Amino acid sequence: MGIKDWPEGEGPRDRLIKFGVSQLSDAEVLAVLLRNGSQGLNAVELARNLINEFGGLREVLVASQSQVCRLSGMGPVKFAQLRAAAELSSRVSAQNLKRGKILSDPDLTRDYLMRQLRDRAYEVFAILLLDSQHRVIQFVELFRGTIDSASVYPRDVVGLVLEKKAAAVIVCHNHPSGVAEPSQADRRITERLKCALATIDVSLLDHMVVGDREIVSFAERGWID
Repeated sequence: MGIKDWPEGEGPRDRLIKFGVSQLSDAEVLAVLLRNGSQGLNAVELARNLINEFGGLREVLVASQSQVCRLSGMGPVKFAQLRAAAELSSRVSAQNLKRGKILSDPDLTRDYLMRQLRDRAYEVFAILLLDSQHRVIQFVELFRGTIDSASVYPRDVVGLVLEKKAAAVIVCHNHPSGVAEPSQADRRITERLKCALATIDVSLLDHMVVGDREIVSFAERGWID
C-alpha cells in the first residue's frame, strides 16, 4: 500500500507539516527525503529497510554509493538525495564556525569537529587557526593517512600558522576505529607541536581526538599546560 493511499493526514509529510519534524520517527524523516518508495515498498518501508541495513540514520547518510545502490529500491537519484542531506548538515555546522566567529563555546567546537572528521574512513590531522581574540581564521586539513610522530611535521604546522598570522591553534585528528582514546604517539605529537609553536609565541589551546561518539580533549585532561 503506497503512502498516497493512506488516510489523509497520516503520511510522513502531512504529519511533519501538522506536528513538526520532531514528532516523526527516523524512518518517517528519511521517507520524506526519499519522497517515494519502490516496487512493493512504500517510502517509509524503504527507509526502514535502509536504517535496518546500515544500523542508523547517520550510517545511512554516510554510506557509499555502491553500498546504497546495491539495495532493492535504491538508485543514483535516491543516493544523491541522501548525500545532499548529509552535506547540508555539514555546511550548516561549518557556518556556525565561520571566519571571524569568537570561539567561546566548547560544545560548538566539538560539534563542528565531530561533523568534519567522525565519518572519515582514514585518519585526518587538521588545525583550527585563531587570531589573538580567538576568532576563527580557518580550518585546514594538513595530513591524511596514518597519524604518527613520523607523519606530522611541526615545520608544516608552524609554516601555516605564520602564513595565516594565527595567534592560537587547536589541532585535531580522528580515529577511524571509532575509539577516541589518545595513544602515546598522539601525546608525543602534541608535545612536539606545543614546543614548536612556543618558539613563535603561538598558543596550542587543545588537541582533540575524534571518535565515533565522543571527542577527547587534551586540555580537559590537563595534558596541555
